[in-house]
Amino acid sequence: MAAFQRRKAQRLARADGSRKGALDARAAPVAARGCAVQKKDCAWLLVTHELCDRDHVMTALEKATGDVVLKFEPFVLHVLCRELQDAQLLHSVAIDSGFRNSGITVGRGGKIVMAVRSTHCLEVPLSHNGKLMVSEEYIEFLIHLANQKMEENRRRIDRFYKRLELALKTAVSTNNLPAEEMEKNCSVYVHRRKRKTIREQGVRTSPKDHDEELQPEDDPESNLDIFAEMMI
Repeated sequence: MAAFQRRKAQRLARADGSRKGALDARAAPVAARGCAVQKKDCAWLLVTHELCDRDHVMTALEKATGDVVLKFEPFVLHVLCRELQDAQLLHSVAIDSGFRNSGITVGRGGKIVMAVRSTHCLEVPLSHNGKLMVSEEYIEFLIHLANQKMEENRRRIDRFYKRLELALKTAVSTNNLPAEEMEKNCSVYVHRRKRKTIREQGVRTSPKDHDEELQPEDDPESNLDIFAEMMI
């Protein structure tokens, strides 16, 4: 517990190294304080956490002198967890909410980090050495596509938030049950996850296979910014 509190204090004391350089307003209710620090060796012509339009992008491109790339990056959330079961609960909620690239890492000294991540990214080159390499019509298409991804990103965030609230309330209720009832609920949870995995993978198994426990922590995915943004 002391190690967790020390790591938490150290992380909160660090500057905000995100591309935006400041805390996203939507993250304010659940995230730590931030401060304005930009990443080096990269000029951001336009960064937004909202839907984008053609005029904003074309105005930004007028300032370009080098290579320009249009990027959409979906929601990413990294959570330092006290216990492995906390990370497992968060991982289950993330997967069920559509964040299929989520994973858990356990580092030195027992540091447990849960990464909530998705895969619907977008990254397209627009210009080279200041010369526009695509048509304005294609840029409009890319903006429309990026905005669709942003709207889907918001829907996933909403699902994640609501399902996490429900999962935490359920966990609190379960912790107040007798030990025998808690063991029963855990067993049901494990078998439900195994049946769901079997359905998704389309795998045929014998009845014996269904009696084996599926370990929620057996997900090798890992790695590490925060919240969706579209930038060029």
